[in-house]
Amino acid sequence: MKFFVVLLALAFAAPALGRTMNRCSLAREMASLGVPRDQLARWTCLAQHESSYRTHVVGPTNSNGSNDYGLFQINNYYWCQPANGRFSHNECKLSCNALLTDNITNSVRCAQKVQKAQGWAAWSTWKFCSGSLPSINECF
Repeated sequence: MKFFVVLLALAFAAPALGRTMNRCSLAREMASLGVPRDQLARWTCLAQHESSYRTHVVGPTNSNGSNDYGLFQINNYYWCQPANGRFSHNECKLSCNALLTDNITNSVRCAQKVQKAQGWAAWSTWKFCSGSLPSINECF
C-alpha cells in the first residue's frame, strides 16, 4: 500500500517538475515555430544560460521585486502579468504562468518581442552568447 501511495504522489508531482529540453530539441521546436535558423544558436545559448533549458523555472526575486519566468527568464515587470496581481506593463499580453508550460510557443513569441524591443543584450547572460557559437546544423 505504501508503494502505491508513493507512486501516486510521484505521478501527480511529475507534471509540476516541468520539461527539460536540450539544445537540439529546442532548436528544432523553435524552427518549427518559424524562428529564423540563423538565430537558433543564439536562442539556444540564451536558454541554456537563463534556465538550463527548463520550461518551469521562476527565477529568484530581483532587486526591484520582479521575477523572471520560463525558458528565457522573461521579466514580469515589463513582459507578463504575475499571478499575484502586482503591476506589470505586460507587453506580451499574457500571464507569466503561460511562460511556464511545456508548450514553448508563448515563451518563444514573448522572447522575440523582448529581443525586437531591447535587442539581445536584454538578457544578462548575453555575454556568454554574443561571440561565435557552435553551429546548430547537427540538430537538423
